[in-house]
Amino acid sequence: MNRLSRAERAQIIRALVEGNSIRSTARMTGAARNTITTLLVQLGTACAAYQDRKLRFLPSTRIECDEIWAFCYAKARNVPEDKRGEFGYGDVWTWTAIDPDTKLVPSWLVRDARPGRCSTVHRGPALAAHGSPRPDHH
Repeated sequence: MNRLSRAERAQIIRALVEGNSIRSTARMTGAARNTITTLLVQLGTACAAYQDRKLRFLPSTRIECDEIWAFCYAKARNVPEDKRGEFGYGDVWTWTAIDPDTKLVPSWLVRDARPGRCSTVHRGPALAAHGSPRPDHH
């Protein structure tokens, strides 16, 4: 089994952070798409663990909720019948808790669009000392 060097991993992560797609990162770095995806999952796990460990009892005075819509596989209306209702197919929302003063995102959650999801985003040790976040109003 081949292992990526630290320099190769840094090159891949840098390309992804700069907004390149997995396919273009594969072309630029010569790494396989599956390798890049595996690295991305590992990076996400490491970042979540770091955030859980370090972002605790923040001195934030205001927290706002926001949401970002995206789709996985296909937009909801184009999802095949056998995949409808299954997470990872169709509409997906990223709910975020944002400190508007520092722009820090101490908590986030990726879920479907069922009502009431944003209220769960702020629960956790990072924001334990605060009340409910204020949702944005469009």
